[in-house]
Amino acid sequence: MKYSFSGRIRFSESDENGVLSLNSLVNYLQDCSTFHAEDHQMGLAWSREHHQAWVLAAWQILIDEYPVLGDEVTVSTWAYGFRNCIGYRNYSMEKPDGTLIVRANSDWVLMDMEKGIPVKVSEEQTNAYGVHPEWKLTDDFGPRKIKIPSEGTVLEPFGIQEYHLDTNHHVNNGQYIQMAYGYLPSGFRTRKLRAEYKMQAHLGDCIYPRISGEKNAFVITLNDEKGEPYFIGEFKQ
Repeated sequence: MKYSFSGRIRFSESDENGVLSLNSLVNYLQDCSTFHAEDHQMGLAWSREHHQAWVLAAWQILIDEYPVLGDEVTVSTWAYGFRNCIGYRNYSMEKPDGTLIVRANSDWVLMDMEKGIPVKVSEEQTNAYGVHPEWKLTDDFGPRKIKIPSEGTVLEPFGIQEYHLDTNHHVNNGQYIQMAYGYLPSGFRTRKLRAEYKMQAHLGDCIYPRISGEKNAFVITLNDEKGEPYFIGEFKQ
């Protein structure tokens, strides 16, 4: 089944030009799947009771048009497959006239949050969400794995603060994108985003950013002190 919710672009979600920010766009998608879980009794309360949580492994997002302040949008999501501990989910964002302006693909891993290990998706969960392989988007999202260029510039490190965290007590998916986006050139408008989440960063961890690329395409990694990435993002215009 598809799950949808409608909203209107708020001032607090807009950038300096009155356009929906990339981070806010990602939050719309993430919120949609969160609402999907909540409305099918598989949300935060269920997760805490069962000590399980879906952890995002990868995004691939195509943006044809950014909505602007005051625009109404409808965001939809649906699961198109489950395999062992992994769930595969698509998203869309539409205008009121049905024009499709955002398409996205994502991979999620179901984790036992007490043991810190992946767990197999249960029949209860697949039945709650529904599985629709026939609705899988066929867009060219690019490979899931992002190649990190050999050359790059290491930037000033910074520490993780409480406002970076979510209910799983690690850095929220959208926060990594917000962090990385701050290193892009002024006025850079991302049309294609690929993101990999490699490790979970927690309060007190230190992030060492690294940027590669030029003009229309950049790869930004947010690493630990050993140079191992928490997050890899590819931003293209």
